[in-house]
Amino acid sequence: QVKLVESGGGLVQPGGSLRLSCAASRFTFSSYVMNWYRQAPGKERELVAAITRAGAPINYADSVKGRFTISRDNAKNTVYLQMNSLKAEDTAVYYCNAVGTGSFSGYRYWGQGTQVTVSS
Repeated sequence: QVKLVESGGGLVQPGGSLRLSCAASRFTFSSYVMNWYRQAPGKERELVAAITRAGAPINYADSVKGRFTISRDNAKNTVYLQMNSLKAEDTAVYYCNAVGTGSFSGYRYWGQGTQVTVSS
């Protein structure tokens, strides 16, 4: 079945960096806009970053602009989130999301999430 598997989360000190990866399988990855969301305890899930099918970043949350970079490798069916200058408020579960376009419109998939904890 369709899979989105996130990896790369963990515990990092404030000011540190992490690189999240999301490996996709069993769907036409290059036909999907890819997004990273996050959800902190007690808060709603929020969109962090989005990237077009061709690899152009569409959007970043104001809170991560200048610190996070989204990218994708369609040959590897993988989307990445490079997170620099991490802050305590970046602590959350990070989710990978795929949204179909064109003939795949209406299809939407989620990964299981990876925990990011920023703490000294």
